[in-house]
Amino acid sequence: MKKVTFYLMMMLLSLSIIPTTTFAAEKNPITVTSNTKEIPENVKTMLSRLDEIKAMDKSSMKSSEKKALRKEVRAINAELRSTGNGVYLSVGAIIIVILLLILLL
Repeated sequence: MKKVTFYLMMMLLSLSIIPTTTFAAEKNPITVTSNTKEIPENVKTMLSRLDEIKAMDKSSMKSSEKKALRKEVRAINAELRSTGNGVYLSVGAIIIVILLLILLL
């Protein structure tokens, strides 16, 4: 019984993959226009602050001032990473999704 379900699953997967590869060359190519994604104002200010810090002459600064700048850069980078609009999935979530798909199919 397990072999039958495995073979049915493989057949469905192979049938779903074959048509997309055979007809891929027949479609007209689509020209990609530039994506004018608007950058939020607070992100622009943080990026400009990072550029200012990179352009600074740090050789004349005290170690405490350099340490404060490093903390500020780390805080800005952490905030910029948190504002990213990506969807992140952990390995456990991916395994659960795969198991659910297997059980439902």
